[in-house]
Amino acid sequence: MYNIFRVSGDFLHLVSIFIILTKIIRQRSCYGISLRTQELYAIVFITRYLDLFTTWTGLYNTLFKIFYLASSIYIVYLMRKPYKLTYDHRRDVFRSIFLIIPSVVLALIFTANYHPMEILWTFSIILESVAIFPQIILLQQSGEIENVTANYVVCLGGYRTLYILNWIYRLFAEKHYRAWLVWIFGLIQTGIYSDFAYYFVKAYLEGKKLSLPK
Repeated sequence: MYNIFRVSGDFLHLVSIFIILTKIIRQRSCYGISLRTQELYAIVFITRYLDLFTTWTGLYNTLFKIFYLASSIYIVYLMRKPYKLTYDHRRDVFRSIFLIIPSVVLALIFTANYHPMEILWTFSIILESVAIFPQIILLQQSGEIENVTANYVVCLGGYRTLYILNWIYRLFAEKHYRAWLVWIFGLIQTGIYSDFAYYFVKAYLEGKKLSLPK
């Protein structure tokens, strides 16, 4: 079901992706961006949107799915190939496997059924909730944070907040809407962004450059 919160969240998500792509292409650098986070997002979208090949979900959903898939893979390509020398691998130290394996285990526990597509969808929901974690760790190690990178994370946090409002709206607007899995892991994800947002607002109000405590 479409509503103002869902649509606004989708477009804010698009804005976050355009911010990161613009930074990489204009600056010809991926400094300050976590390759591990971008790879995790690529995994999230690949496992979630395999239904592109099996199910028609409308033009709106199809276009967004294609964009998320293409942009996430393209960002990983840019960071691994043309601009790999600008990638800050020394600070991007959080091992993705520590997020992937628990997500697989939890997906097998919480999946609604054991159809492969359902398991992969559940896995993608769980993994997305923590995919930003390597990026936060990198920013903690970096000291002062570039405005463009901070704006990217804030937009992602805003997108998740709008999606929570979307779920609340649907809870009251749709008689049989129940989606406890996305609520739980969506709240976890929003909690991670909330911590970042606190330091973002604090730095803005104090007129200081944003930095995260180590």
